[in-house]
Amino acid sequence: MQSLFHLAYHVTDLDAARRFYGGVLGCREGRSTDTWVDFDFFGHQISLHLGQPFAVANTGKVGNHMVPMPHLGVILLKPEWLALAERLKAAGTQFVLEPQVRFEGEPGEQWTMFFYDPSGNPIEVKGFTSWDAVYAH
Repeated sequence: MQSLFHLAYHVTDLDAARRFYGGVLGCREGRSTDTWVDFDFFGHQISLHLGQPFAVANTGKVGNHMVPMPHLGVILLKPEWLALAERLKAAGTQFVLEPQVRFEGEPGEQWTMFFYDPSGNPIEVKGFTSWDAVYAH
């Protein structure tokens, strides 16, 4: 079975969302109206609707870090993750958690970074050396 993940959430400004998701993250824009816009979010569909973003608090403990909850994200292979980290840095992105490796040398070793979109929605992007490593334990 093949499937795509779909997630719809609120943003406060569609033009800012287009600049960030389309311009900075490089996501292809899909259909839209005057109240929402779809993006191909690394192979999955997100629908950004005008409205009040969800409440967020740093309550997720991962390793030695408290991370924003809830959050959304994507997993990339390490080369694509590194390229995206450089693109985000070049765009002047403010990181909640700077691009870094965690669980180094352990099963589940991963590269991660956290940042917010222009509406305050937290995004985590993880990088792994292989797809098999994602669920290693």
